[in-house]
Amino acid sequence: MDALAAYSWFGQLSVVVSVVAVCWTMVWQNLEHIRLQQFFARNFNRRARRLAAIVDPYLSVTFDEYEGGRIKSSDAFKEVRSYLTTASTRDVRHLRAECGGGDKLVLTMAKGEEVPDAFRGATVWWSADAVPPPRDAAPWSRASRAERRYFRLEFHESHRDLVLNHYVPHVRSQGRAIMVQNCQRRLYTNIHNEGYDDGWYEDVWTHVPFDHPKTFDKLAMDPAKKNEIIDDLDMFRNGKDYHNRVGKPWKRGYLLYGPPGTGKSTMVAAMANYLDYDVYDFELTSVKTNTELRKLLIETKSKSIMVFEDIDCSLDVTGKRRSKEEEGKDEEEDKDGDPRRPGKKDARSKVTLSGLLNFIDGLWSACGEERLIVFTTNHPEKLEPALLVRTGPMDKRIEMSYCDAESFGFLARMHLDGEDVEGHELFSVAKALLEEVNMVPVDVGEHLTRKSVGDDAGSCLARLVAALQKAKDEEAAKLEAARAEEDGKKGIVVQDKDGN
Repeated sequence: MDALAAYSWFGQLSVVVSVVAVCWTMVWQNLEHIRLQQFFARNFNRRARRLAAIVDPYLSVTFDEYEGGRIKSSDAFKEVRSYLTTASTRDVRHLRAECGGGDKLVLTMAKGEEVPDAFRGATVWWSADAVPPPRDAAPWSRASRAERRYFRLEFHESHRDLVLNHYVPHVRSQGRAIMVQNCQRRLYTNIHNEGYDDGWYEDVWTHVPFDHPKTFDKLAMDPAKKNEIIDDLDMFRNGKDYHNRVGKPWKRGYLLYGPPGTGKSTMVAAMANYLDYDVYDFELTSVKTNTELRKLLIETKSKSIMVFEDIDCSLDVTGKRRSKEEEGKDEEEDKDGDPRRPGKKDARSKVTLSGLLNFIDGLWSACGEERLIVFTTNHPEKLEPALLVRTGPMDKRIEMSYCDAESFGFLARMHLDGEDVEGHELFSVAKALLEEVNMVPVDVGEHLTRKSVGDDAGSCLARLVAALQKAKDEEAAKLEAARAEEDGKKGIVVQDKDGN
């Protein structure tokens, strides 16, 4: 009887287990739709975070040197770095020195250091560190040697609102003010960065201090024309509200054209000194693609002058355009190998006219504000009409011409300061010759420069007159030779005064 009862009990249990298994299978299939595992994991992580907050109640904010898209360096990082030049020098043992304005050094904490800071009764901690370069970066690329720096801010959770809503804006505001105070104007040039496509970013500009002494007071030019340029620069510098009102990017394009030696580069220096702007010297022949051109644009700062010298000599931006067959051939050559490898670089620039126009007058031109774009050329007739017809790329055209009487007087007074130059008899002779002979201001200034201690106004003017007379005789000889050649083609016999 006992065995029979036990058998019956096990039979009933197996039925119950089978029913439970079937029900569990049905329930589990429905629970899978609500992602049961994620549900449990999410709730577990919430409780784990709460426990961690009890053990370690400190939060952190990281300021990376480059933003997520790796196409622009972070303004916040630069502002924090500038702010820490004052905060870090108090308690940090290891400092990093960078050149500031003049002989001034800008000090900030080195990698691995930490410094505390106080704000409205709260204490925060700043630390500096860097992410090492990726191990799988190509050995020939710059990315294999680059590292990405960052600053980390740590603070107690109870000060969260104070730090994020008040302290961080305070740091950025103070950092901007310190950047202006320590600002040293720079002359930038673009370098071909072989690490563009390695997924790792590095600076695309290199720079030197900009100490060019040329100002408008030292520029040999017609005074009326000079004042016109100065007024235009003032209008631009004070035109933020106007550009915002009409919906235009705060930029202005200039075209400086004229023969070599007429002062186009010195005009750019005078503009930069007058406005107190940095200068970016674009070397288009070293820019390989329109994408690289956009990256260069993104990394230019506001209050700057972007200069494209000798634009007529740059590839693919003049009237000489390559055919579709040639462009297709270039693409096939690019597919044959990695152009970044040594020995396989394509030296030709593939920057197109449309890419350049979009850069200076399209959507990308709005990336930044208060910037002048200056083109220089010796041969404006060679430029693509699209650059000349549209007002956006070249809003104002300035002709830099040969030395005239007004410019000559200015140069003479500047180079021969302290002497009665205009009263010298050779002054009027040189002035008359300049009306007949074309000589650029740089050559006139060179002849008027004292070469030795004994040089005076008379010797300098005599040297200039001799050079002008020589140029006049050479020009006359060329005209005579050309006339004789033309007469020879017509079969006319020309006799000299001796009858020969």
